[in-house]
Amino acid sequence: MARIFTSGPSMRAVAHESSRAALLCGVVLCVASYANAAEGVSELARARQMWSQSPHGRMLERILPPAITPADLPEPQSEGARLTARYCVQCHHLPNPQMHTAQKWTGVVERMVWRMQGKGNLGALMKEMMAGVQAPAEDEIALLNRYLQKHSQKEIDPAHPGLRTEAGKMFSLACSQCHAAPDPRQHTRREWPAIVERMKQHMGWANTVVGSPELRTTPELNTEAIVQFLQRYARESGGG
Repeated sequence: MARIFTSGPSMRAVAHESSRAALLCGVVLCVASYANAAEGVSELARARQMWSQSPHGRMLERILPPAITPADLPEPQSEGARLTARYCVQCHHLPNPQMHTAQKWTGVVERMVWRMQGKGNLGALMKEMMAGVQAPAEDEIALLNRYLQKHSQKEIDPAHPGLRTEAGKMFSLACSQCHAAPDPRQHTRREWPAIVERMKQHMGWANTVVGSPELRTTPELNTEAIVQFLQRYARESGGG
Protein backbone atom coordinates (compact mmCIF):
# COMPACT_ATOMS: atom_id res chain seq x y z
CA MET A 1 0.00 0.00 0.00
CA ALA A 2 1.35 3.42 -0.89
CA ARG A 3 2.33 5.63 1.99
CA ILE A 4 -0.13 8.53 2.34
CA PHE A 5 1.47 10.40 5.21
CA THR A 6 5.05 11.53 5.39
CA SER A 7 7.09 12.85 8.24
CA GLY A 8 10.50 14.20 8.79
CA PRO A 9 12.21 17.47 7.76
CA SER A 10 9.93 18.23 4.80
CA MET A 11 6.75 18.19 6.89
CA ARG A 12 8.39 20.20 9.66
CA ALA A 13 9.46 22.76 7.08
CA VAL A 14 5.91 23.07 5.78
CA ALA A 15 4.56 23.51 9.30
CA HIS A 16 7.24 26.11 10.04
CA GLU A 17 6.38 28.08 6.90
CA SER A 18 2.67 27.93 7.73
CA SER A 19 3.36 29.30 11.21
CA ARG A 20 5.48 32.08 9.75
CA ALA A 21 2.75 32.96 7.27
CA ALA A 22 0.10 33.09 10.00
CA LEU A 23 2.36 35.26 12.18
CA LEU A 24 3.10 37.58 9.27
CA CYS A 25 -0.61 37.90 8.50
CA GLY A 26 -1.30 38.85 12.11
CA VAL A 27 1.49 41.44 12.07
CA VAL A 28 0.15 42.97 8.86
CA LEU A 29 -3.35 43.28 10.33
CA CYS A 30 -1.99 44.88 13.49
CA VAL A 31 0.12 47.35 11.51
CA ALA A 32 -2.85 48.23 9.29
CA SER A 33 -5.08 48.78 12.33
CA TYR A 34 -2.44 50.97 13.99
CA ALA A 35 -1.86 52.94 10.80
CA ASN A 36 -5.56 53.66 10.33
CA ALA A 37 -5.99 54.68 13.97
CA ALA A 38 -2.91 56.90 13.79
CA GLU A 39 -4.22 58.52 10.60
CA GLY A 40 -7.55 59.16 12.31
CA VAL A 41 -5.81 60.78 15.28
CA SER A 42 -3.80 63.03 12.94
CA GLU A 43 -7.01 64.08 11.16
CA LEU A 44 -8.57 64.95 14.51
CA ALA A 45 -5.49 66.95 15.54
CA ARG A 46 -5.54 68.81 12.24
CA ALA A 47 -9.22 69.62 12.66
CA ARG A 48 -8.68 70.93 16.18
CA GLN A 49 -5.91 73.17 14.90
CA MET A 50 -8.29 74.54 12.24
CA TRP A 51 -11.01 75.05 14.87
CA SER A 52 -8.58 77.06 17.00
CA GLN A 53 -7.99 79.39 14.05
CA SER A 54 -11.66 79.80 13.22
CA PRO A 55 -13.86 82.47 14.83
CA HIS A 56 -16.51 79.72 14.97
CA GLY A 57 -14.21 77.18 16.62
CA ARG A 58 -15.97 77.18 19.97
CA MET A 59 -19.27 76.44 18.27
CA LEU A 60 -17.78 73.54 16.30
CA GLU A 61 -16.49 71.97 19.52
CA ARG A 62 -20.00 72.01 20.99
CA ILE A 63 -21.82 70.17 18.17
CA LEU A 64 -20.97 66.69 19.49
CA PRO A 65 -19.34 65.47 22.72
CA PRO A 66 -15.74 64.23 22.48
CA ALA A 67 -17.02 60.72 23.11
CA ILE A 68 -14.76 58.40 21.11
CA THR A 69 -11.41 58.24 19.33
CA PRO A 70 -10.66 56.67 15.93
CA ALA A 71 -9.38 53.56 17.72
CA ASP A 72 -12.79 53.17 19.42
CA LEU A 73 -14.70 52.98 16.13
CA PRO A 74 -16.11 49.58 15.10
CA GLU A 75 -13.63 47.76 12.85
CA PRO A 76 -11.08 50.57 13.31
CA GLN A 77 -8.82 49.09 10.61
CA SER A 78 -11.52 49.26 7.95
CA GLU A 79 -11.80 51.79 5.16
CA GLY A 80 -15.20 52.86 6.50
CA ALA A 81 -13.68 53.80 9.86
CA ARG A 82 -10.86 55.67 8.13
CA LEU A 83 -13.29 57.71 6.03
CA THR A 84 -15.45 58.47 9.07
CA ALA A 85 -12.45 59.90 10.88
CA ARG A 86 -11.22 61.62 7.73
CA TYR A 87 -14.34 63.61 6.88
CA CYS A 88 -16.53 63.85 9.98
CA VAL A 89 -13.97 65.51 12.24
CA GLN A 90 -13.61 68.47 9.89
CA CYS A 91 -16.64 70.11 11.49
CA HIS A 92 -17.25 68.39 14.85
CA HIS A 93 -16.00 65.69 17.17
CA LEU A 94 -16.00 62.13 15.89
CA PRO A 95 -19.51 60.60 15.86
CA ASN A 96 -20.32 57.13 17.11
CA PRO A 97 -22.06 55.08 14.36
CA GLN A 98 -24.66 54.14 16.98
CA MET A 99 -25.83 57.74 17.13
CA HIS A 100 -28.45 56.97 14.48
CA THR A 101 -30.40 54.08 13.01
CA ALA A 102 -29.44 52.76 9.57
CA GLN A 103 -32.40 54.52 8.00
CA LYS A 104 -31.52 57.87 9.53
CA TRP A 105 -27.84 57.69 8.59
CA THR A 106 -28.74 57.88 4.89
CA GLY A 107 -30.27 61.32 5.29
CA VAL A 108 -27.60 62.51 7.72
CA VAL A 109 -24.77 61.58 5.36
CA GLU A 110 -26.53 63.23 2.42
CA ARG A 111 -27.03 66.44 4.40
CA MET A 112 -23.46 66.52 5.70
CA VAL A 113 -21.98 65.93 2.25
CA TRP A 114 -24.06 68.78 0.82
CA ARG A 115 -22.68 71.08 3.47
CA MET A 116 -19.10 69.92 2.87
CA GLN A 117 -19.64 70.68 -0.81
CA GLY A 118 -20.74 74.19 0.07
CA LYS A 119 -24.35 73.56 -0.97
CA GLY A 120 -27.66 73.90 0.83
CA ASN A 121 -28.81 76.58 3.23
CA LEU A 122 -25.79 76.08 5.50
CA GLY A 123 -23.23 75.35 2.82
CA ALA A 124 -21.76 78.84 2.64
CA LEU A 125 -21.56 79.06 6.43
CA MET A 126 -19.79 75.70 6.60
CA LYS A 127 -17.20 76.88 4.09
CA GLU A 128 -16.69 80.02 6.14
CA MET A 129 -16.38 78.14 9.42
CA MET A 130 -14.01 75.48 8.10
CA ALA A 131 -11.63 76.84 5.50
CA GLY A 132 -10.31 74.03 3.32
CA VAL A 133 -13.09 71.57 4.20
CA GLN A 134 -13.14 68.66 1.75
CA ALA A 135 -16.06 66.46 0.66
CA PRO A 136 -15.90 62.71 -0.06
CA ALA A 137 -16.08 61.36 -3.60
CA GLU A 138 -19.11 59.33 -4.73
CA ASP A 139 -17.47 55.96 -4.05
CA GLU A 140 -16.43 57.16 -0.60
CA ILE A 141 -19.97 58.35 0.16
CA ALA A 142 -21.29 54.88 -0.69
CA LEU A 143 -18.67 53.25 1.54
CA LEU A 144 -19.41 55.65 4.40
CA ASN A 145 -23.11 54.84 4.16
CA ARG A 146 -22.46 51.09 4.22
CA TYR A 147 -20.12 51.38 7.21
CA LEU A 148 -22.37 53.65 9.29
CA GLN A 149 -25.47 51.59 8.52
CA LYS A 150 -23.69 48.33 9.37
CA HIS A 151 -22.77 49.63 12.83
CA SER A 152 -25.85 51.78 13.39
CA GLN A 153 -28.18 51.93 16.36
CA LYS A 154 -30.70 49.08 16.55
CA GLU A 155 -33.93 50.70 17.71
CA ILE A 156 -36.25 49.06 20.22
CA ASP A 157 -39.61 47.96 18.83
CA PRO A 158 -42.06 50.85 19.49
CA ALA A 159 -44.65 48.21 20.42
CA HIS A 160 -42.38 46.69 23.10
CA PRO A 161 -44.62 46.14 26.18
CA GLY A 162 -41.91 47.37 28.52
CA LEU A 163 -42.16 50.88 27.09
CA ARG A 164 -45.57 51.26 28.74
CA THR A 165 -44.07 50.90 32.23
CA GLU A 166 -42.76 53.87 34.24
CA ALA A 167 -39.18 52.67 33.78
CA GLY A 168 -39.77 52.20 30.07
CA LYS A 169 -41.15 55.71 29.71
CA MET A 170 -38.15 57.11 31.57
CA PHE A 171 -35.79 55.11 29.35
CA SER A 172 -37.52 56.35 26.20
CA LEU A 173 -37.47 59.96 27.39
CA ALA A 174 -33.79 59.89 28.30
CA CYS A 175 -32.53 58.18 25.16
CA SER A 176 -34.71 59.99 22.63
CA GLN A 177 -33.14 63.33 23.57
CA CYS A 178 -30.07 62.39 21.53
CA HIS A 179 -30.84 59.30 19.44
CA ALA A 180 -33.29 56.49 18.85
CA ALA A 181 -34.10 54.41 21.92
CA PRO A 182 -31.83 51.34 21.66
CA ASP A 183 -32.90 47.72 21.62
CA PRO A 184 -31.80 46.32 25.03
CA ARG A 185 -30.73 43.10 23.30
CA GLN A 186 -27.72 44.86 21.80
CA HIS A 187 -25.84 44.38 25.09
CA THR A 188 -25.71 42.06 28.07
CA ARG A 189 -26.81 42.76 31.64
CA ARG A 190 -23.18 43.30 32.62
CA GLU A 191 -22.52 45.82 29.82
CA TRP A 192 -25.51 48.13 30.28
CA PRO A 193 -24.51 49.93 33.54
CA ALA A 194 -21.29 51.31 32.04
CA ILE A 195 -23.10 52.35 28.85
CA VAL A 196 -25.80 54.21 30.78
CA GLU A 197 -23.14 55.95 32.88
CA ARG A 198 -21.36 57.06 29.71
CA MET A 199 -24.61 58.42 28.27
CA LYS A 200 -25.24 60.26 31.53
CA GLN A 201 -21.85 61.94 31.16
CA HIS A 202 -22.70 62.93 27.58
CA MET A 203 -25.91 64.56 28.78
CA GLY A 204 -23.94 66.40 31.44
CA TRP A 205 -21.47 67.58 28.79
CA ALA A 206 -24.32 68.85 26.62
CA ASN A 207 -25.59 70.86 29.56
CA THR A 208 -22.23 72.54 30.14
CA VAL A 209 -21.82 73.78 26.56
CA VAL A 210 -25.14 75.66 26.46
CA GLY A 211 -24.25 79.31 26.03
CA SER A 212 -26.93 80.93 28.23
CA PRO A 213 -27.17 79.67 31.84
CA GLU A 214 -30.94 80.15 31.82
CA LEU A 215 -31.22 77.58 29.00
CA ARG A 216 -29.46 74.88 30.98
CA THR A 217 -31.56 72.13 32.48
CA THR A 218 -31.11 69.59 35.23
CA PRO A 219 -32.72 66.36 34.03
CA GLU A 220 -34.14 64.39 36.91
CA LEU A 221 -33.78 60.91 35.46
CA ASN A 222 -33.61 57.77 37.58
CA THR A 223 -30.65 56.08 35.93
CA GLU A 224 -30.98 53.09 38.27
CA ALA A 225 -34.49 52.43 36.95
CA ILE A 226 -33.24 52.81 33.37
CA VAL A 227 -30.43 50.32 33.97
CA GLN A 228 -32.86 47.84 35.51
CA PHE A 229 -35.17 48.20 32.50
CA LEU A 230 -32.31 47.56 30.07
CA GLN A 231 -30.99 44.63 32.07
CA ARG A 232 -34.42 43.03 32.26
CA TYR A 233 -34.60 42.80 28.46
CA ALA A 234 -30.86 42.50 27.76
CA ARG A 235 -29.20 39.88 25.63
CA GLU A 236 -28.00 36.76 27.40
CA SER A 237 -24.23 36.64 27.87
CA GLY A 238 -22.61 35.16 24.79
CA GLY A 239 -25.79 35.49 22.76
CA GLY A 240 -25.88 36.83 19.22
